[in-house]
Amino acid sequence: MLLRKLSPRLGVGEGQILSHSHRYAETKAIEDRSEDRRQRRTRRSSQALCLVLLLRHCHHHRRYVHHISPPPFRPDQRPIFQIPQNRHLSLIPIQPPNPNTPIMEVEVKLRLPDADAYRRVIDLLSPFHVTTHRQENLFFDGAANELSSRRAVLRLRFYDNDTRCVVSLKARAVLVDGVSRVEEDEEELEPSMGRACVAEPEKLLSVECRILKRVKEEFGVLGFVGLGGFGNVRDVYDWKGLKLEVDETRYGFGTCYEIECETGDPEGVKKLLEELLKDNGIDYTYSEASKFAVFRYGKLPE
Repeated sequence: MLLRKLSPRLGVGEGQILSHSHRYAETKAIEDRSEDRRQRRTRRSSQALCLVLLLRHCHHHRRYVHHISPPPFRPDQRPIFQIPQNRHLSLIPIQPPNPNTPIMEVEVKLRLPDADAYRRVIDLLSPFHVTTHRQENLFFDGAANELSSRRAVLRLRFYDNDTRCVVSLKARAVLVDGVSRVEEDEEELEPSMGRACVAEPEKLLSVECRILKRVKEEFGVLGFVGLGGFGNVRDVYDWKGLKLEVDETRYGFGTCYEIECETGDPEGVKKLLEELLKDNGIDYTYSEASKFAVFRYGKLPE
């Protein structure tokens, strides 16, 4: 009825009015869909900006890691980085590493029978030589054997005429088939202070040092005694990406020769070293005791 009344006044037919109405409705629907998409893009942009700022803050402080579930999308859609409404960003606090947590040192240890085998290894590896260190190793126990009774030992190692000193705490050593595993904690110490402690072991109680504090607190050490030590000449080589250390260890009762290599793949490295020695006709055996154990035993391995 309304169209019939308007048609004569507007000078158009009823069909034209309906056509215009349909086009207007379609245009309005398109505009509404465009506005809806624009609002969704704005929300996604805001969410992404907040996430970037948050992750930058977390990365700066290095206190959290983030876990984000990927948003679902249809195969015909390009995935859009967003946080779905039914998902959330979870921040998991990470505790800072405990400096008192010991590191498990894993080494391959092959013993050379004599000076001749040692010299042949040195000559064989000479193209890969990196450096040579002259070490002095001195050991300490608690006055009441607090360390040795728990299979631990404290060591001061001096390098190259006191250019460097490292204090080490080693514990629970296991050596099987030429593979050594031992808990090790190390820290640099001023060489002059180290020498003062060698002269008077009781000074170890007053030295500001994380490891010495740990020894006192965890092992209940109230006093220290010196156990003596030995010298070592260590040649370092970079061979096939491995750091090889060839040692000439001088005790008061004789000299030992050994190849060491710290690695995360002891069996693989041991195989490589054995092939090297066998191919060049160099005798060797698996080490059965640590240098410190040989020192305490007071006799060279058979």
